Formats: sequence, C-alpha cells, structure tokens
Amino acid sequence: MSGHSKWHNIAAKKGKTDAARGKIFTKLGRELAVAAKGNPNPDTNSKLADVIAKAKAANMPNDNIKRSIAKAAGELGDKEYKELTYEGYGVAGSAVIIKTLSDNVNRTAGDVRSTMGKCGGQMGNTGCVSYMFDNKGVIVIEKTVALDEDTMMEYCLEAEAEDYSVEEDIYEVYTTPENFSNVRKYFEEKGVEFLEAEIKMVPQNYITLDGDKLETFKKMIDKLEELDDVQTVYHNVELPEEDEE
Repeated sequence: MSGHSKWHNIAAKKGKTDAARGKIFTKLGRELAVAAKGNPNPDTNSKLADVIAKAKAANMPNDNIKRSIAKAAGELGDKEYKELTYEGYGVAGSAVIIKTLSDNVNRTAGDVRSTMGKCGGQMGNTGCVSYMFDNKGVIVIEKTVALDEDTMMEYCLEAEAEDYSVEEDIYEVYTTPENFSNVRKYFEEKGVEFLEAEIKMVPQNYITLDGDKLETFKKMIDKLEELDDVQTVYHNVELPEEDEE
C-alpha cells in the first residue's frame, strides 16, 4: 500500500463525523481502562503508555483519556475483559483478523461468526490467516519542512527502528512489537507528533476485489467494526483511498 493512500486514509479517519469519532473514542476508552487496570501510571506501565499514544494520535481529548484511565479502578470493578483474536475469510478468500475485548466470550464469538456469515465470510481456526500478516509496531509521522528526510533517517537509526519508508506526505516507521515502546518514547522526547502509533497486523501482500465482491467485503468490515466488543479489524484487501481502513 502506498504511503500516499495511507495519508488519505488517516486524514479521512480524522475527519469522521462526531458519531463515528464517538464510537472510536469509546473503543479506545475501553482499551485504556483495561490497560490501566492494576497500574494506572503510564511511567511504569508501558502498555498503557502505548495505548495513550494511540489515543492521542486518534485526536482523543486528554480529558477523555484521563476519565478512561480512572475507570480502571471504578466502573470496571471486578469485570474481567479478555483480549480475544478471531481469524477468518471474507469473499474471494480475503483474509481478516478481528481483535476484540470481551467480558463474554460466547457473545463475542457468536456476534463475529454471525456478522461474517451474513456477508459471505466465515470464521476460521486460529492461525488460518495470521501467517499472511506480520505483527509490527507502526508509527506514522507527517512530513514537514522541520522534519526532513536526513533528520528522520538519523532519528530512526538512533531509536533503533526496524525500518522506515519515505512517502509523498508521510514517514512510516516500523518496529518489532518488543521495541515499539522504546522507539515511541524516543520520538516523543524529540517532540514529534504522530498521525498513528500502534502495534498492528500488517499484511505481507494485498489483494484486490471488484464490483459486488468489493462492496460485500466493505459491508462486512463495517458491520464487524460496529460490534461493541470489536476493537480493530485487519485485512489484506486493497481498498479505494476514500474507503481504506
């Protein structure tokens, strides 16, 4: 996927309607609360610090972030959320990975299975498609006059990033999951702001779908993302720039 299309994708996400942003913030809020449970201090809880960076990159207001962290000791109470990952197929053999946070495994599995089935997909066994993806830390940074390519190269080398790419409008920095926190901290200390910062499943290759198959696939992704327990959906379909996820 080209960085240029990814820039449009990020810009589109930031320009979503209030209702859509609210949904995103609700999911991030749950992720923050779960990460903060047991240790609400991001200085000593690297997972929480990573989620805070992800939330800030999504333009989540600081007050929302603080309230979500406070919920870890309050509203969550004894409720236990489990991080569950489902894998499966969309139309034409497309690969889909669904990350969820659930307090009811049976409900979540049933909702995901039903939603995929109604859109021509099916849930598969663990490992059925994850081998087509790499788990990587991804930090996306807007290219500016102040942050030129030579400076970015220097930063990436000093931060010991795994790799980086230079696109028309952005830089994409890649890390191993284990080194993501360290690289993120390095750029934060340099005063760099992120357009995106998270550990995610990156497809090794993309496929294209046309016509009705593309529309069916997009409908499935939309329906999955609307489920309350679903945090993120990864897939290997090249979507038109205005629709990319």
